[in-house]
Amino acid sequence: MTERLTTYDPAEDLKSDAAVATFMAEAFETEDVSYIAHALGVVARAKGMTQIANETGLSREQLYRSFSESGNPTLKTTIAVMKALGVELTAKAHTA
Repeated sequence: MTERLTTYDPAEDLKSDAAVATFMAEAFETEDVSYIAHALGVVARAKGMTQIANETGLSREQLYRSFSESGNPTLKTTIAVMKALGVELTAKAHTA
């Protein structure tokens, strides 16, 4: 008997604000800008890319492109999407 594997989509598991917050906090901890952008895209897909596009005034295609693994969103786009997702970007002093 052969096992059938499917591609895992983390967006399917982001059903609560707490799950989104944990997912994004872990993405920011990596300090990998490409991964952070990709993670924002995953959260946007979980919330509904059409809804995010409507709230930000950006096209779905632009959002998919910007937040893909090879994307490079502008800070303006990133902040607009984070606001639409209810995710805050905050600063705190780095402690040694």
